[in-house]
Amino acid sequence: MKYYIIAGEASGDLHGSNLIKAIHRQDHSANIRCWGGDLMQQAGAELVVHYRRLAFMGFAEVIRNLPEIFRNIAFCKRDILAFQPDVLILIDYPGFNLRISSWAKKQQLRVAFYISPQVWAWKESRVRQMKKDIDRMIVILPFEKEYYQRRWNWDVSYVGHPLVDAIDDWKKDHLLSAPPAERKNIALLPGSRKQEIAMKLPLMLEATRSFPGYHFTIAKAPGQDDEFYASFLEPYPDVSLVAGQTYQLLNESVAALVTSGTATLETALFRVPEVVCYKGSTISYWLARWLIKIKYISLVNLIMDREVVKELIQHELTVPNLVRELTDLLHNEERRKQLFSDYDALWEKLGSGDRASDKAAAIICELAK
Repeated sequence: MKYYIIAGEASGDLHGSNLIKAIHRQDHSANIRCWGGDLMQQAGAELVVHYRRLAFMGFAEVIRNLPEIFRNIAFCKRDILAFQPDVLILIDYPGFNLRISSWAKKQQLRVAFYISPQVWAWKESRVRQMKKDIDRMIVILPFEKEYYQRRWNWDVSYVGHPLVDAIDDWKKDHLLSAPPAERKNIALLPGSRKQEIAMKLPLMLEATRSFPGYHFTIAKAPGQDDEFYASFLEPYPDVSLVAGQTYQLLNESVAALVTSGTATLETALFRVPEVVCYKGSTISYWLARWLIKIKYISLVNLIMDREVVKELIQHELTVPNLVRELTDLLHNEERRKQLFSDYDALWEKLGSGDRASDKAAAIICELAK
């Protein structure tokens, strides 16, 4: 069977790569073409476009890059028609992928959507069209199945969160780090896109000056070169930069400063106390406040439906606030104990008993047939 997969960011590349491996296990003759990244290519798919060309962050940035986005959409449609897949698989990235799903339905292509757009947060009206365009919706957050059923009478498939499997696999192949009390490394995860890194990394770096007894290490984003980080790091010669070692970094860290997104969940699943950071352009931030209707921005807090990890958003993301919250994470034993308990509950909540990627692949392979 022929599979065409579209992922538009680093997290989609990770989940897409595990899905590709699972498809190959279930369909030994699978021919897979994709938009994604290095991980999806290494998993055995033919890479058409790298997600680096698609990574635009925030409302203002998207508007400025509309001509490029429309060119990408037009090329994508031509490439899908030339490939003629048995099933089209769309991974998150809703601004792009929902346009493609509507077009694909008109071409009578079968469409699976893996990792739901966050319509429960904003643009809920999209669901009416999604129900028409998508043959199989596969969700990874436990509350999403109930949301779609109760609110929209749409029976979607919950498979569990693929990060649980990815991290569990990683831990089986790697040695455990020193006990938390003996660790002296603090991880900095400033994001994957240039705009968000430039907005948050300088604040994170300035906060490091208040912790002379600790070593700070930045997880370099896939697709960003060392030169991009050099100007930020020049005044901070003791801060390290690592590439392709985020899980190892988290495994060795006593705490972390993390940009909102998938990384907040990865950090929690490694049981690392964290401060969640978000700061965007003024226009993007105020548009988001106006449109988005959720209580939290981190996946950890959303899944647990309460504040488990501290979120510093926009004007609250300052150096003094980072220093205060990080100090508390390092030295408040009661807070750390509660965090570890919450993290264990989070892991239990996200596990489905079976591997998420295998369950998703089974649904997709059946649809392809």
